[in-house]
Amino acid sequence: MRHFRRVAALAIAASALTPLVGSQPVQAQTTRAEKPLYKDASQPVEARVNDLLARMTLEEKVQQLQALWLNKGLVQDSKGAFDPATASKNFPNGLGMISRPYDRRGVAAGASAAAGANAGDVNRSPEETARYVYAAQKWAMEKTRLGIPMLMHEEALHGLVAPGATSFPQSIGLASSFNPRLVEQIFSMAAKEARARGANLVLAPVVDVARDPRWGRIEETYGEDPYLVTQMGLAAIRGFQGSTLPLASDKVFITLKHMTGHGQPENGTNVGPASLGERTLREDFFPPFEAAVKTLPVMSVMASYNEIDGIPSHANKWLLTDVLRGEWGFQGAVVSDYFAIRELITRHHMFKDPKDAAQRALDAGVDVETPDGEAYTHLVQLVKEGRVSQGEIDNAVRRVLRMKFEGGLFENPYPEVKLAAARTNTPEAIALSRQAARESIVLLKNAQGLLPLDAKGIKRMAVIGTHAKDTPIGGYSDLPNHVVSVLEGMQAEGKGKFAVDYAEGIRITDHREWSKDAVQLVPDSVNDQLRAQALETAKNADVVVLVLGGNEAVSREAWADNHLGDSETLDLPGPQDQLTKELIALGKPVVVILLNGRPYAVNYLAEKAPALIEGWYLGEQTGNAIADVVFGRYNPGGKLPVSIARNVGQLPIYYNKKPSARRGYLFGDTSPLYPFGYGLSYTSFDIAAPRLGTPTIGIADKASVEVEVTNTGKVAGDEVVQLYVHDDEASVTRPVIELKRFERVTLKPGEKKTVRFELTPDDLALWNSQMRHVVEPGTFTISAGPDSATLKSTTLTVK
Repeated sequence: MRHFRRVAALAIAASALTPLVGSQPVQAQTTRAEKPLYKDASQPVEARVNDLLARMTLEEKVQQLQALWLNKGLVQDSKGAFDPATASKNFPNGLGMISRPYDRRGVAAGASAAAGANAGDVNRSPEETARYVYAAQKWAMEKTRLGIPMLMHEEALHGLVAPGATSFPQSIGLASSFNPRLVEQIFSMAAKEARARGANLVLAPVVDVARDPRWGRIEETYGEDPYLVTQMGLAAIRGFQGSTLPLASDKVFITLKHMTGHGQPENGTNVGPASLGERTLREDFFPPFEAAVKTLPVMSVMASYNEIDGIPSHANKWLLTDVLRGEWGFQGAVVSDYFAIRELITRHHMFKDPKDAAQRALDAGVDVETPDGEAYTHLVQLVKEGRVSQGEIDNAVRRVLRMKFEGGLFENPYPEVKLAAARTNTPEAIALSRQAARESIVLLKNAQGLLPLDAKGIKRMAVIGTHAKDTPIGGYSDLPNHVVSVLEGMQAEGKGKFAVDYAEGIRITDHREWSKDAVQLVPDSVNDQLRAQALETAKNADVVVLVLGGNEAVSREAWADNHLGDSETLDLPGPQDQLTKELIALGKPVVVILLNGRPYAVNYLAEKAPALIEGWYLGEQTGNAIADVVFGRYNPGGKLPVSIARNVGQLPIYYNKKPSARRGYLFGDTSPLYPFGYGLSYTSFDIAAPRLGTPTIGIADKASVEVEVTNTGKVAGDEVVQLYVHDDEASVTRPVIELKRFERVTLKPGEKKTVRFELTPDDLALWNSQMRHVVEPGTFTISAGPDSATLKSTTLTVK
């Protein structure tokens, strides 16, 4: 199979093609049978790209750099079906991409120009979506002059965002699994569901390193550590796309999001400036993007909304051209985030004219404007005015066409309509969702071994909490076929064994629709009544399962000034602490389940709750997974991918701090409530100090490390062996520790295993004062343990 990096000479030759005269295409090479070379699948991709590019008019090229979403009415009839006649009238030069074909944008009048879906919309079923895509691609292939297929992108953050698609745990939950193999399986399944409906590109994974829990999008990330984010991101890419090209028939192209600095915004507010130096970018924020671009056939990267040192990413040529393309060799397309070129005008106040914004974005390296063509509709005029060169247009179009050829779209752009529903939410996918949810659960506290519960000792259980019944699954979700609630899971567990009573206890918000703009906390008067009812219910119970946390309305993407989602506090929203205190005062065994997108400062729960589980958002199998863990069918082994702060005043609280950080407070604590990598089990483990293959290596050598882990308890369980490195003396300051390897292992009682790691020079390197990536001679502390705060160490010498 062909790898995505082609012979460089072909690309150089392509840039020397005869330019267009006006809008007339140059005569291109054809075969003896007059079949255009670009339609010959046996030809090299670069030759096909060059042949097609030479045939295109300027107008046709510019259309390849635009998408269609809010304005889908320009290709649809009044009922939302794709209409070829309407499409030909409005897009005689073809179209590069359709944004979210699953949704019904362009049907309802007055659709708002926001990054999310319309609140309350019922979107297309699998078969309806496949039929829509089939009709659209048939128009592109047969009714446009050159027959160029379209890219069809969907969202797929934790499963395909579409009705009935399988919902897996949210990204921050998947990160807690510390299991890249599981993540690869999940997104392989999501890719099958997306491709079945006709999608060939997804806007995922998010590989932002997240260092501020106030940020409502932290749930979309794989946490605070560059190495963990990198490994989970690479696994997601392999699942979605595979490791080689051309793209397989059940795979989809990915889009790396969002380059970069997005995860540490000023004030913790979405799109806030990222006040980061180049060394911090290279050490902490670049690695997941760089690793993906250099090791896998990534064809699409999305620029971030925020600015870095005064330059928004969509206008940052150093970021998108010098680093991404020049240093890392990226050959794919850079796509804009939704309305981000517009935001160079409306949010960053750099320009007043969309033509100026278009010129700057294209020059910076943004190839495609999403979700609709706005600024890039002016590119033809900008070329004619001499403000944008034909070469700039050609380079951008070449990257888009390369993706379409590598995707096999010229040969088969069509979904199999009749099979779309059958390939969605299969029994295999549902089972995988349940396993993923179980592995994502983190046990934070288990006083006196309360968990797992023994059903034989329970006559009556009280399940309390609004989200015990109305289950949140996180942002970038549609409606799964069925979401198993915690209440449903407990009722199934208790059938024929014990009674289950339910009380809402507390209602956090007036709704939990991620897309709905306005959000109101429920009045205290309502919650006072609900709390009183819950206490009466709990008095009759032998055990209480209390579901707390947040929902999709209180922590989410803040995509507009009237659609906020970040928080100034890390406290549980609403009077949840009050409910907890009164329930615990009853003296009953209380198991607290947290379902949330951001890590909350749960100080009272950490001190007083008998058992505490962090579940994040667990997807459609939430209730079954919780029941599996609470009743011991599954021994939890998840670990925290973020540090949990004691209060908002501690921020930032990420574990890989510099030595001068966190000297102390007059009347406070600088340590986290729970450290990065933390998570308990129903058994116990011993992780020995790491053993080095050799105590001394050269600067270009690798170091072998062995870590022995033993299950010292009475039941089988999972432990995540974590390996950290610290450069003891360096020419620039270094973090106190940095995660460099991890491995999740399953051990039987008494079983011992030796986990073997290999550290490369890159793992020991730093960016020196000349901004060169080098390994400096000296000693390195190599540490291993179950979390970032419980470590045993040895010393490696590098000469």
